[in-house]
Amino acid sequence: MTLAFTICSINYLAQARTLGDSLRQTNPDYQYIIGLVDKLSVANLPAELVPDYPMLEVDKIGIPDFAAMCDRYDITELNTAVKPFYIDYLYQTYPDASAVIYFDPDIIVFQPLNELNEALTRHSLVLTPHTCSPTPDWERPNEQHHLNTGIFNLGFIGLRNDATAHQFVNWWKDRLVYECRIDLCEGLFVDQHWVNFAPVYFNNVLIDHHLGYNMAYWNLHERFISQTDAGNWVVSGERASTPAQQTEPLQFFHFSGYNPDKPDEISKYQTRYSFPNKSNQTGGKPYRFADKPEQQRPDVRPLFDLYRNQLLANQNELYRQYPCVYIKPPKVFRYQRVRKLLKLPFNKLITLLESR
Repeated sequence: MTLAFTICSINYLAQARTLGDSLRQTNPDYQYIIGLVDKLSVANLPAELVPDYPMLEVDKIGIPDFAAMCDRYDITELNTAVKPFYIDYLYQTYPDASAVIYFDPDIIVFQPLNELNEALTRHSLVLTPHTCSPTPDWERPNEQHHLNTGIFNLGFIGLRNDATAHQFVNWWKDRLVYECRIDLCEGLFVDQHWVNFAPVYFNNVLIDHHLGYNMAYWNLHERFISQTDAGNWVVSGERASTPAQQTEPLQFFHFSGYNPDKPDEISKYQTRYSFPNKSNQTGGKPYRFADKPEQQRPDVRPLFDLYRNQLLANQNELYRQYPCVYIKPPKVFRYQRVRKLLKLPFNKLITLLESR
């Protein structure tokens, strides 16, 4: 048995349902679980908003001093900090499971994951790097951003149920109790930076360069989408290690930073690409290359339209209204206010220069 799970709060249940629907269609042998960082008893969801998938509330998995973790972290940090604790709980609760696979909720799986299943019979961990070839320019994200956020994207990780994976999970848990922060000056970006150490500290780790795994805004420069006559999505591109053109099935796409209320934006986290013939806006400014054909990506537009339609069908607008019960209003410390004031003139100068 293979366990697949995601983690979210109630405000992201439309994404979690959409992921579950795609797994049910493509990998029906997986057992899918939603790890819920929220309280159903407080939300009191109406029947039509209760997902047709098992939900495992975070206060049921026995995280030591979980209340203190809630005080330390914002909603993004908290939802990532609990990841290894969920994996450990699933190991303990389902000892017969051969593997545990984590997907971020904003992913759609398009194919049976046969190659991944086979890899997890031979490897303890499967990781995907953000990119498999150099970024082409200094637009966002570039290699410097990946140095800030981590070599691997932890919106996906596959783990075999073996001693090495258990050791890794216990090591990861220890780090994320206190150090799952977004603090780039301290070398921290939630759970991701820690996993840079995984191929060094642990044996039997597969860094998978499959072009169809974890496709997202951060690797669009090296991957292009098309459909076969049978209607299947395929990815064409190059890896730095094998520069010849490759074509592989699209396994899963990660719609990180996509907002269905802004359907003409690929992601709020990137500035490199746009959809063609759209007045793409990012923070009130047009994409820098919106009029350049080489920076337009009509090939991925159908995927985003598909995703938006599925989110809307899964009641995204209703779920977004539910605040996470564990998150308190952020504290703004005095030194943070001073730092912001000191940076203000510099940021205005940058904005002025970029507008020229």
